[in-house]
Amino acid sequence: MLDLTQLRTPIVLAPMAGGFNTPALAAAVAEGGGVGSFGFAYSTPEAIERCLAETKQLSAGPLNANFFVFSDVSEPGADQYQHAQAALRALSAAGPFDVKWPTPPFFPDLAAQLEPVWQQRPEVLTFHFGIPDEAIIQRAHQLDICVGVTATCISEALAIQAAGADFIVAQGWEAGGHRGCFDPNKPDDALDTGALTALLAEKVSLPIVAAGGLMMAADIARVIDKGACAAQLGTAFLACPEAGTSPTHRRFLLEESGRETTFTWAFSGRPARGIRNAFMQAMEGQPLLPFPLQNTLTGGLRGWAGTSGNCEYQSVWAGTGVPALQELPATQLMDQLVSGLKKEFSLQR
Repeated sequence: MLDLTQLRTPIVLAPMAGGFNTPALAAAVAEGGGVGSFGFAYSTPEAIERCLAETKQLSAGPLNANFFVFSDVSEPGADQYQHAQAALRALSAAGPFDVKWPTPPFFPDLAAQLEPVWQQRPEVLTFHFGIPDEAIIQRAHQLDICVGVTATCISEALAIQAAGADFIVAQGWEAGGHRGCFDPNKPDDALDTGALTALLAEKVSLPIVAAGGLMMAADIARVIDKGACAAQLGTAFLACPEAGTSPTHRRFLLEESGRETTFTWAFSGRPARGIRNAFMQAMEGQPLLPFPLQNTLTGGLRGWAGTSGNCEYQSVWAGTGVPALQELPATQLMDQLVSGLKKEFSLQR
């Protein structure tokens, strides 16, 4: 089983659902001594099989397959749906987008998604939004697959440790994309990455992978000094040519990085951090459906915005470190980070 404390390079590519993780990007990070990742939250088993198989052809380095742990959700009532639909229709974008009524099943079948994982056997399997069933962790261990789960606070971390996982992804408040809290309706401790990493390193015995706002070698060195065995970086890789970022999205990240990043529930029904845009502003205080129904509801708008190249109505997820984003090939970025780490504290792996 992979030991994350012994990585040649203490970097994990963040799993980013939506096609940002590609075989070429995951392979570049794995070849650089880190862990390549895929965010398979909404992926079909066929797509999961294809991505893992293609990446293995490019690199023998470690791979991570990441999934959401969805909670049961009830079908919305007609009034609830109509109010949420009206909020979207009122947007000034006035584009020709569809507003799809969510129908069961509201989210993918995790058991079906995991079948290609059991066949391809990536070195790492991780989960977001909660802890998977005990049988999943046991099956992974039988296949020598290391299991990690995201935690945003100490109570989640202790639950992950008790469940038999092998490591914890400590997601700080600065992280881009969806907040990994188990229950988004409960108060959030909102700890920054450094504080959360230090707390978990003190209170739990599992290895910690720190995530959130980490872009440069100095950021990685800082969280390792706090007790992490590795750092998870996502936003840092979004402008790499190997990433599946669309040209419009990539340009928005680079040219609008001076805008603040903030949390919104409006795209999916769960809090997620991205570059503040017209959609976020227009949807403040508007009626929403629960996750992931809101994600289905806004799918037509996001699709229209992507096709028309309008990032004001797309979910431009990014962490607080986005102003430091560089447009570099992934291999060159990995080399830069490794070189920087050696300068930071002569790290030998």
